[in-house]
Amino acid sequence: MNAAVMTEPLSLDSVEYDPIAHLNILFSHPSTVSSVGRVSSTLQRHKDGLSRSIASLETAQAYGPDSSLERMQSAQAELASLFQRIESVRSRALQTERDITTMTADIKRLDGTKRNLTHSMTALKRLQMLTTAYEQLRGLARSRQYRECAGLLQAVLQLMRHFNSYRSIEQIAVLSRNVNDLQRELLEQVCEDFEIAFAKGEAVARRGVLVEACLVMDALGDHAKSRLVTWYVNTELREYRQVFRGNDEAGSLDNIGRRYAWFKRTLKTHEDEHAVIFPSHWRVNEMLAASFCDGTRDDFKGILERSMRRADGNKIDVNLLLSCLQETMDFEQSLERRFASESRASIDTLSSADDRVSNFNGSISAAFEPYLSLWVESQDKALAAMIPQYRTQPLIPADEEFSPQAVIPSAIELFHFYKLTLSQCAKLSTGERLLDLTRSLAKYLDEYAQHVLLTFLQRGGQQGPPVQDIILVLNTADFWHTNTNQLEENIKKRIDPELGSRVDLSSQSDTFMGVASAAVLALVHKTEIDCEGAWREMKNTNWSRMEAVSDQSSYVGELVKHVTGKAAEILPLVAKQQYARAFCDNLVEHMATAYISNIVQCRPVCEVGAEQMLLDKYVLTKAFENLLSFHAIPSNSSASTPTAPTPPSASFVKRVNQSMTRIDPLLKTLQVRPSPPEGLVQAYLIHIGDRSDTNFRKILELKGVRKQDQPHLIELFLIHRDGGSAGRQQLVQNSPLLTPLMASSGLGSSGLGGIGIGIGNPAAVGGLQTRFDAASLGEKLLNAARDGAVGLGVSGNPVGYGGGNNGAGSAGAGGGSNMAGGEKATINENLKNIGKFFRRDIGGLGARFAKRDITPTGQGDDRIG
Repeated sequence: MNAAVMTEPLSLDSVEYDPIAHLNILFSHPSTVSSVGRVSSTLQRHKDGLSRSIASLETAQAYGPDSSLERMQSAQAELASLFQRIESVRSRALQTERDITTMTADIKRLDGTKRNLTHSMTALKRLQMLTTAYEQLRGLARSRQYRECAGLLQAVLQLMRHFNSYRSIEQIAVLSRNVNDLQRELLEQVCEDFEIAFAKGEAVARRGVLVEACLVMDALGDHAKSRLVTWYVNTELREYRQVFRGNDEAGSLDNIGRRYAWFKRTLKTHEDEHAVIFPSHWRVNEMLAASFCDGTRDDFKGILERSMRRADGNKIDVNLLLSCLQETMDFEQSLERRFASESRASIDTLSSADDRVSNFNGSISAAFEPYLSLWVESQDKALAAMIPQYRTQPLIPADEEFSPQAVIPSAIELFHFYKLTLSQCAKLSTGERLLDLTRSLAKYLDEYAQHVLLTFLQRGGQQGPPVQDIILVLNTADFWHTNTNQLEENIKKRIDPELGSRVDLSSQSDTFMGVASAAVLALVHKTEIDCEGAWREMKNTNWSRMEAVSDQSSYVGELVKHVTGKAAEILPLVAKQQYARAFCDNLVEHMATAYISNIVQCRPVCEVGAEQMLLDKYVLTKAFENLLSFHAIPSNSSASTPTAPTPPSASFVKRVNQSMTRIDPLLKTLQVRPSPPEGLVQAYLIHIGDRSDTNFRKILELKGVRKQDQPHLIELFLIHRDGGSAGRQQLVQNSPLLTPLMASSGLGSSGLGGIGIGIGNPAAVGGLQTRFDAASLGEKLLNAARDGAVGLGVSGNPVGYGGGNNGAGSAGAGGGSNMAGGEKATINENLKNIGKFFRRDIGGLGARFAKRDITPTGQGDDRIG
């Protein structure tokens, strides 16, 4: 059965044959294994049969009557026959080409002969025309028939160009020399006709001949035209040169108007009588004006040089110089408008605006530019006289009322003076003189900031100037800070591009920002003066015998009342949000510093007293968080109308807490009892965290520890400080909070002079015996800026922004108000530094003081016209 299945032809020949399935069928049971031999022999026989069948088919294919070998041999024979036919065709084509070349050689020879004959006939014809035209031209030139001469001359010159390559022929060379001689004769003849006509005053009568003569000059070329125009210009200006160069009186600057009037008359005569003689595309009127401007410029250079070398030392009058320069510029602009309009009118003809002979702007006035330094000096003197006047002027005119957005009138007057002066100078010169004027204006911006605005802040003695005066100074400083930047931009637009990089008013802008910071601190001082009574009450409290902690001390309410009351008075007057924020930040910093100072003056302080002070500090912190809300007053409500305070911003609340939290380490250390002594030592190392035994003694003095008990505590402090624990290795050498405390014998109140301006040593809160002296504010700013540059390099805080880094030590060390002259530049430089720091990003405000948002009095939009 298995053999029958295997021998079935479809099982092995099937396309979908599966040998595994076939084997499974053959050996479906173990008993069938014995038939393996038969199956194998059967498969071998089938394989052999297939091999024999394949061999027989291959033999039949190879040696049959229609085999592949025979077909290949037949194809090769056909290809050989094809190549033979192609070679035969190519040979016949070459033979045909040789036959055609032989046939056409004679035709090509005939074509060349014809072409040469044509060229010869054309050349002879042109030579005949040239000879005839030359003879005719000579006759017309003798009879002065210039119109016909012009046309014929153009034809002769055009024909002559065809014979340039034949000049080696003697006859052609002779004819060429004759044509050149005729051109020179015509040129001299036309020039002679013009000279005779103008010398006899017959130009108008012989206008027709002269017009036709200009056609000849046009045909002769540019050199002939230039010669005639130059002669005409010199002839017309001969009288001008004789009158205004040879006569000192007529040629002086006083008679500059006569020069321009003379030329206007001459130009009118030219247009009425002579303009029609010359072709319009010659632009004789413009060349006449250009020659006049060149000669006049040279005259003015000589006059100005002689005036500067006068033996009597009297230089040119500046007003006369400016008057002459202005009249000259007006004359130049009139010429520019006149000839520019003529160019536009002829743009559709052969002439165009690009064919202008010259640009008249600056053609004469360039002679004045080297002497504009005299005018710059006069403006410098005028400004030098204005600054002292501004110091004595009232901040508000008597007939005007105070406005929170107002600026000092002198600032508006000075700004308009700057605007007018720069605009005038830009019209006169956009080169070195404009740069010199810019430097002069920059110098007096510094003078205005230092000797006018700062002077106003130094008035009032101990109490300082009134709040309204400080607001006016603040607005004015901000006004100039913004407009100084605008002045710089406008000058850079007008000055020559190569000088633009040398225009820099950024230091003046920073100076005014420094004045703004001083004004903010003066407002802070006004608040501090009101708080002196509350601080006095705090110092009069017996903190060493306090037995219990109450809700808040009595002085706290008074302090909050004075601070909030003064803030409610000042903040509605501050126009810009950033200055209101600066005032509040500085006020909180100064209150925190004053609180620390008064803690020192309240010693000894017991543990309960320290706890009460910590509670008072918390009450003050909560009250200070609402200070900025007094600035958010609707514009339509009056100052006397009560308004609900707006919630404080999160950034300001964070800032207040950072400033007031500086007090916590001191009070928390004072809360710990001296017994057991290890507790006090550990509290000091945790809260104060420094290695200074001097500062530890200060804590003992503040707590009122007896002198005989201090050595044991100090010894214990040294043992714990020098212990090997990891926490002790992180102690700083000197605490910034305690190091300045009790640094001097006296401990006075904490005025603005004592606590500085918010820069410098971060913990300079002690030794505050110096009271604020408005008269020495300039020196305080100097010292603060000098010391603050180092402090800011560490803390990175802007001026007036303590953030736990409020400085004091150096700001109050100014002493008197008299300064050596050499310190003026130093004060001004440090004002710039203060302005740069004050302009930095201020915490949560996210804005820069230098960014413009509103302009007091609406004057900020003024631009240089």
